[in-house]
Amino acid sequence: MPKIRKLVLDVLKPRRPSAPEFATAIAALGPDHRVILDVQEIDEKTITTAITIEGSALDLARIEEVVKRMGGAVHSVDHVEVWGDDEPTP
Repeated sequence: MPKIRKLVLDVLKPRRPSAPEFATAIAALGPDHRVILDVQEIDEKTITTAITIEGSALDLARIEEVVKRMGGAVHSVDHVEVWGDDEPTP
């Protein structure tokens, strides 16, 4: 069954929690999840970020739940990488 292996999300997050706390909460969703959070813009109350998530089987709905629970919003999915049944070994 094909699996999502990489996502790049445009996320608006509040200033708190911090970027490391935000990224750690997303990474905690899977044992092999790698999260890179890049700050794009900062204003008085929010931070616009590009969040790259990599892993063997990403669940976009669960990721969106964590983002929402932490006060953020997914504005768009900017990149998706899906591997099929015969995916190469990284």
